[in-house]
Amino acid sequence: MVVTGIFMILSAVVLSTNARFGNLIVLQNLAHDMALSVRQAQVYGIAVRRYQGVNFDVGYGIHFTQPAEDALSTYELYGDVNQNGVYDTGETVSATTMAGGYRIVDICARDLGGIETCSLSQLNILFRRPEPDAIIRRAAGASLDDRARIVLESRSGERSQVIVEASGQISVQ
Repeated sequence: MVVTGIFMILSAVVLSTNARFGNLIVLQNLAHDMALSVRQAQVYGIAVRRYQGVNFDVGYGIHFTQPAEDALSTYELYGDVNQNGVYDTGETVSATTMAGGYRIVDICARDLGGIETCSLSQLNILFRRPEPDAIIRRAAGASLDDRARIVLESRSGERSQVIVEASGQISVQ
């Protein structure tokens, strides 16, 4: 009877923490996938990847948008065909949609003066050859930013973030 009670208590503890652990692992995987997408844009931009078979003079970037409360989070890898430094409709190379209750909850950018602004509706991170540096811009014509931070959240409230520095460094926290 005592052994059964101990076994039930241990099983309850293990099973209750298993779901949280699973959420954290999936959240970290999503954050790393997002960081890899940014790195892919960096490699495409530096390596002079051909855009739609004909254009070699294209920078590549990632476009993030803050989704509506009940919408799925999506971000796009794009080719900056018109070279304005931001995403425009029709420039999508690939799009990634986050499902299962995982979503982008905040988009932040730090300006060159060191002031971070959050709750942005969109953000563009672009890479152009020959530099591995990131061109971080909130909108067309906006001034450049020094750092981007995209915050992800799991369905149970855990958070992770992808940070991209203007120097081209990409990290997950």
